[in-house]
Amino acid sequence: MVIRLPDMVRWLVLTIVLFMFGCVQKHIADTSASKPDIAEPVLTGTYAPRAIRAAGGYQSWIKTKQLELDCIVTFYNPDGSFYLTEQHHEVSPWLNSVRISAQEPEGKLVWQLSGEDFRVVEGNEQFYFLPTPINVRDFTEAVLYITTAPIRFLDSKVEFEETLVPIRMEGLWCYPIERVGSNLKPYWSQVVLYQSKDTSFVDMIWFADVDGDRYLAVRGYDYSKVEKKTVLVPAKIEIFKTNLKGVLQQRLVKIDYYSLTATE
Repeated sequence: MVIRLPDMVRWLVLTIVLFMFGCVQKHIADTSASKPDIAEPVLTGTYAPRAIRAAGGYQSWIKTKQLELDCIVTFYNPDGSFYLTEQHHEVSPWLNSVRISAQEPEGKLVWQLSGEDFRVVEGNEQFYFLPTPINVRDFTEAVLYITTAPIRFLDSKVEFEETLVPIRMEGLWCYPIERVGSNLKPYWSQVVLYQSKDTSFVDMIWFADVDGDRYLAVRGYDYSKVEKKTVLVPAKIEIFKTNLKGVLQQRLVKIDYYSLTATE
């Protein structure tokens, strides 16, 4: 016997089924993108496995879908004045993405960087500018790179080349690891990651926009375990203006994280 449902009921059932199917599909896509279902990769060179082990190990990172980081940010001006604010950073390591939000006197702001795509999600055009000589995109790039540095070595779209002889940077010995190729049009013309010879952390990164005569360095300090996880991220970050040789000049930003949590 064939049971015919009224048209309204049929449409309601169809809508529910399509909604559920869409949710399942989206969940699968998000999960596969943020938590690769693969065995620990065989990494060439020495810098990548060292960096990942130092920061908690591959298996710990692969279980980390998102980092939730609360912080106090200090923006410095050349005249010696500074501006304090509180921010929340949502970092998705496997999506190469960060979402930064804050409640400012002018209103709420939200910035998001995913790969090479940057946008102001909430807030008006004034939020493209910071109370210091650094723009919003550069600030966001620095935060994402330094917190996810070990995972960036697993990006199949990017190639790196290590210098096997350590050099001395800011009084510390480290190995330069330069980004030498990318399938994407890069925002920076040159990026060099510096891996500590002693700790194996990638705790300094230099960015150069040669055409724009713009040079920045970001440094990570006090690497700490994220709550309920064994992955380690810097509890303190500083961003500096540099010259074309990478020598630190003016300090632009200091970030002090007071809460480090993660979700699987």
